[in-house]
Formats: sequence, C-alpha cells, structure tokens
Amino acid sequence: MIYLIPANTKRGQLILGLFRPFDLILFGLGILLTIILMVILPLTSTVVTVIVMLPSLITGFLVVPVPHYHNILNVILELIEFFTNQRDYKWKGWCIRIGEGKRKRKKQIHRGLATSKSNPK
Repeated sequence: MIYLIPANTKRGQLILGLFRPFDLILFGLGILLTIILMVILPLTSTVVTVIVMLPSLITGFLVVPVPHYHNILNVILELIEFFTNQRDYKWKGWCIRIGEGKRKRKKQIHRGLATSKSNPK
C-alpha cells in the first residue's frame, strides 16, 4: 500500500513549526539548571559565569534546527546509531561478478558474428 504524504505534515506536528515537546523540555531543564546555579554560585569571575551558563548554552545548541535533520541532537543520535549498528548487510538473492558477465557476453557476440560472416546461408 502506498501513502502519499504532503511535504508539510511534519511541521504541523511540531511546536512553532520547529520543536518537538522533548526539545523544549530539554531546553527548559537546561535553563532551569542555569538559574539554580546562578542562585547558588557567586558570579564573581568570568570562569564561574561561563560554567554557570554552560547548561543553557549546551541544551540551546542541541535544539538548534539543522537542514536535512531535525536538530543537532538528532544528528548526534543518527551518528551514534550509524557507528554502533551492524554493518554487514545480509543479502538474499543471486549475484553476478560484474567483469565476468560482460566478457562472456562479448565473446559470445564475437563468435556469433564470426560464424555468421564466415558461413553465409
């Protein structure tokens, strides 16, 4: 059975046309953790400020939309799946060695032409 799916159906399921609910929850947790760290740690130096801001920066980077994928998180998950899955693809059916089939066919054609030219009927 073949289903025809319009190109824009995926965007209709996303929040604001860009984000899945999981993306927004992940980004919200990053911002929440940043706010908690801002309350707990004194922001007296640049190093501490960068460390405090890291959760929101990292989660914001993970949910940024990317062409041909949904977002950076999706790209990372696809790479992990590619490198950890089985790479031996099982094949059922028949195989031909590419070089042999052409050579045999050419020899048969040449023999056929030689016999037809040498022995005209």
